[in-house]
Amino acid sequence: MKHHKNVSLSIEDAAQAFAALGSEQRLGVLQTLVRAGPDGLSMGDLGKRSGINGSTLTHHLRFLTHAGLVVQAKQGRSIICAAVAYDMAEALSHFLLRNCCADTDLSEHNHD
Repeated sequence: MKHHKNVSLSIEDAAQAFAALGSEQRLGVLQTLVRAGPDGLSMGDLGKRSGINGSTLTHHLRFLTHAGLVVQAKQGRSIICAAVAYDMAEALSHFLLRNCCADTDLSEHNHD
């Protein structure tokens, strides 16, 4: 599952994604998918590796998918694969760091 596109986040989108990561279990699911790589995992494998199964896993994936952090592929009625939306994960890190140190020159000049 390849999902690479340039994503620029609004503050609202970033807040939604960070809120989705506010659960230890959801963060663990995302880390499990990151370790699995771009092809993702079947729901069964994701459950085994993350230690979360059934409706609890479905609940957490719903949050992560709605926030754009996970993509799912379906075959008929079954979800066969879940993978990290790497573009979104990268966009979150850029969101945090895009203005890094932007005010350092200003604060140095204000002390004169």
